[in-house]
Amino acid sequence: MTFARIERGKKSEDLAVTYLRRVGYKIITRNYRTKIGEIDIIGKDNGFISFIEVRSSRGNSYIPAIETIGNRKQNQIARVALSYIKRYGLKEGSCRFDVVIVEDVNTPSPKIRLIKNAFELSSLYLY
Repeated sequence: MTFARIERGKKSEDLAVTYLRRVGYKIITRNYRTKIGEIDIIGKDNGFISFIEVRSSRGNSYIPAIETIGNRKQNQIARVALSYIKRYGLKEGSCRFDVVIVEDVNTPSPKIRLIKNAFELSSLYLY
């Protein structure tokens, strides 16, 4: 991963956190890591624990940012989310998977889109 890409990702996450707070989310943690993987942001919104993936694009990409979150990535996020739920005893709460897309991150006015409930937990992970 190039230094520029790492910097773009960090800036995108910072912009996403600012945006999420502005629309009412309470940020619980950022960059929650396990051996399985990482979740960019975990927040609370209207009683939901939200596991949030942040994607950025330079605006000239042929693939929309949302389409870069394939089944493999969704399953990885789900497994990390279940680890978080188990670790903190949150089995009774409502959870969802949101995505924040930050476009044109290195311009003076990046575009930010929030997709609530962007994907669902695979039946493999239901208990």
